[in-house]
Order: sequence, then structure tokens, then C-alpha cells
Amino acid sequence: MHTRTADYVVIGAGSAGAALANRLTENGRHQVLLLEAGGETHPLSRVPVSFAKFINRPGVNWLYASEPEPATGGRHIPVPRGKMLGGSSAINGMVWVRGQRQDYDHWAQLGNRGWSWHDVLPVFKGIESYRGGSDELRGRSGPLTVTDSDESGPLYDSFFAAAASIGIPRNPDYNSGEQEGIAMTQASISGGFRNSTARVYLDPARARRNFRVETGAHAQSLLFEGTRCVGVRYTMQGAQFEARAAREVIVSAGSIASPQLLELSGIGQAERLKGLGIKVVHDLPGVGENLRDHWSPRMKWRVGRHGVTFNERARGLRALGQGLLYITQRRGFLSHPASPMRAFVKTREGLDSPDAMLAIQPMLVTPAVKIAKEPGITIIAHQMRPESRGSIHIRSADAREPPAIRFNFLSESIDRDCLLAAMRITRRLMQAPALAWVEPDEFGPGPQAQTDEELIDYCTRTAETTYHPVGTCRMGSDANAVVDDQLRVRGIAGLRVADASIMPTLTSGNTNAPSIMIGEKCARMVLAAAAQKAAA
Repeated sequence: MHTRTADYVVIGAGSAGAALANRLTENGRHQVLLLEAGGETHPLSRVPVSFAKFINRPGVNWLYASEPEPATGGRHIPVPRGKMLGGSSAINGMVWVRGQRQDYDHWAQLGNRGWSWHDVLPVFKGIESYRGGSDELRGRSGPLTVTDSDESGPLYDSFFAAAASIGIPRNPDYNSGEQEGIAMTQASISGGFRNSTARVYLDPARARRNFRVETGAHAQSLLFEGTRCVGVRYTMQGAQFEARAAREVIVSAGSIASPQLLELSGIGQAERLKGLGIKVVHDLPGVGENLRDHWSPRMKWRVGRHGVTFNERARGLRALGQGLLYITQRRGFLSHPASPMRAFVKTREGLDSPDAMLAIQPMLVTPAVKIAKEPGITIIAHQMRPESRGSIHIRSADAREPPAIRFNFLSESIDRDCLLAAMRITRRLMQAPALAWVEPDEFGPGPQAQTDEELIDYCTRTAETTYHPVGTCRMGSDANAVVDDQLRVRGIAGLRVADASIMPTLTSGNTNAPSIMIGEKCARMVLAAAAQKAAA
């Protein structure tokens, strides 16, 4: 058995973990060991369009899949998660959405002190470098550069006009806390390159003498002395290792792997763990519960007007032109986020803020995530704050076996109603006179689907998530919460969780920016605790 020692052991080098490790090592006072189950960053990851290549690629992706359920038509729904330095920030669509101020104020109202919009805004500002918006709301000198999609032309102009005609205003900065409206996508891209946390947080930190990164290090179980976590057992290159933490262990393995590791280590629902032959260290019933994600039909239109979508501009000989444009100017199809335009909308009267998001893609893709031959437009419609909750639980004591993921989509009627309204708003947008010139012809689900039941049937047969699982190590103060508002695992000393799994509710939009914020905020908490202890 090989042994490592450090002041802090961080498990997972993804969106939160990389930011956390960087900040913990900045002052040079603490030894930090960062363990990543995947490998080094894939060289293609820097090219933004790599998200399409990595979404179902072994080696860089854990390739999880959910259990078949009635709401998914018995299908296994893909749950891609990054498996390399940078985690999912190295394979995602690079869409930068903080969420609404109401998201975080709601967290605080649930009893999580220090997590209101007022509290998290300075953390978001410290992450980013962005030219738009106001100095009061946007960061100017953070490590991660955020840019607006530079796509332009008649198609985008027409979407803006179509949106205005149905009451959706143009929003100059949807990351100001006020989301409502349509806008070009803000993305974690600069100079035509992806800004993963591996690039912006780990690369600058890896030369620090107090920082060690180990890749291919797959955590098997946490180590305890009584109810204090003192380290982690992991495998690397076929050998067994133990890492001992003098101060704390911080799990940043993501919403799938973090609850998995807690359960493998004996923290979770006691009877469930006993049934799998796992010694119970602490009965914590909320571990693996409260799973939420964005359940999203891809609505599709063929277009009669040729030359306006990427189905023609990024195929055949024209693809060579797109390649040259990227090589020479870092622009064009290869430099784009997953959806270059998005709209945040209210699906009913009386709402204070939008409850649905439409991600607009000027192309059609095949089920194999390749550019389709026929030109078209895809709009991904989803409810932003679903109430339906699922679970993630281990099947066995074997860390190599993926956990069982059950989403339980649309089990709450409000989710069903919101999704149906979002789909109908999407249709109104595409039927607006401003878009008539592209000659849109809906085929997914198609004009024959008009009733609620027909639209839900389309979702059941075809919808997927937008890859935003959260909540499985929920933050709170009630009996089912897993961590407190300092991200400390309840009932266990020396152990925190810092990633999207701690979110009490799903934020309004994509989850990468909030995940990085959680890593940054956790670092502040850990350093404050260390300073307080030193001063005592």
C-alpha cells in the first residue's frame, strides 16, 4: 500500500474541484493533493466544437446512463460526465449561465446562510473576466474569460425580431441576475478556445511546490477514525494507494460520483448499505436523493431556405472553409458553444422571473450527434426549476460499477405544465412572420401533435436531459440534508462536499458557472476555518 499525505485532499478535478484546489494552494501555506480518476486533458478539448465529439466518447466521458422509466419510454437516458482534468467543463457546451438572483435567495431562505445572491455575486465576479454588462455585476479580471457568441446575420436578426413580436424582449446581459429575454449566448470561450477549469485554474497552479495532481486515481472509499474522515483509499495504475489528510478531505466528484463515494464509504441510508454488505459509518438518509435535471425535448424544423444553417455550411467542401476560418481567425462553426442563442421566458402570467429556457441551434444533428444532411433548426425547450426529484444509489460495494440513476421526470404536475407551455411558446416563436422567409417545416414533434398527451408522448419517446444533474448531496439544515451551509458533511468531521451535488434546487439554466462558484466559495470557507484555527 502506497501512502500520500497532504493538508487537504481534494477528490475530483472537475469544474468545482479544479477551482477549489487552485485557491487552496494560492497562499503557499497548505499542501494539497488533487486526485482525478480520468487522465490529462484531451488535446481536442481546447476546440469548442469538441463537445459534439466527446458527448459519447469513452475515455474522456464516464458515459453513465439512467435506469429505464415510464417517463422515458423505457429508454436508458445518456448522462455524460467528463473524465479528465477539468471534468465536465472540458467536454461541455461552454454555455455560461449564472442563474437568477431568485435561485440563490431561495437557497438562503431555506436556511443556507451565506448563499443569497448578495453573497454569491462577489464569488461569480471573482471567477470571470467579461467585457459586457456593468462593473457592479460583472467580473473584469477573473481567471476565466467569458465572451458573447460572435455569430451574426439575417437568421439571428430574424430570431430577435420574432421573439419581440411574441413579447420576448432582447436582454443585454442575462447574467446580471435578471434573465428574461433573448440573447446571444455567453460562453466560457476566448480566442476561439475552450476555457475549461483545467486550463484556467490547474495550468497556472501546477508549478506550485505545495500542489500535487494525480491522474488515473480512482477513489474507492473514504478513510475514518471514528466519525472523522482522515483520508481516502484509491487505485492508480493497478496499485493501491492511501492519501491521508491532516486537515480535511473535500469530495468534488460531481452529482453522480460524490454520492456514490459517500455510500461506498458507509455514509448514506443505513439499511440500503447493510443490504450491500457495507459497514455503516453514519446513517444519512439524504445521500443520493433529491436528484434533479433539465428534461428537454429537441424540437426540430426543416428549412426551405438554403445556405442559412450549419447543416450546409459545415458539411462537405464548405466544412473545409469552416476549418480554414477557425485556423486563421479562430471563428466559425468550430469556435461556437453548443447553442449560440438562447431565450429565457415566462410560461404563465404572475411569475416574477422566467421559468423556461429555449436553446436555439441553427442546425440539425443526427442521433449519433453528427451534422445532418438536411438543413434545419433545433430548439431545446426546458423547464428551468423542476420539482420532480429522482435518486442516485450504488448497486454494489464495487467502486467500478456505475450507480443506478433514476430521474423520475414529470412526476410533479407543475413540471408537466411548464414543459408543455415552453413547447408551445417555441412553436409561436418559429411561426412568427419574421422567420417565415426561412420556410420552417416542423417535423419534431410535427404539426400532428397538438394535444397535451401528444406532446408528452413526443417527450417520452425522444427527450433527453441537458446534462445538468444536481442535488444528490443537498445542502440544508433538515434531517435529509447531506451537508450544512459550510458544505461540511453532517455528522462527520473533516469532510466536505463541493460540487453541483450540494445544490438544494436546480439553478435557472446551465450549471457549469454555479459549479465553479461552489468550488471557489468552498475554498474561501476552508481557508477561513484554517485561519480561525491558527488564531485560536
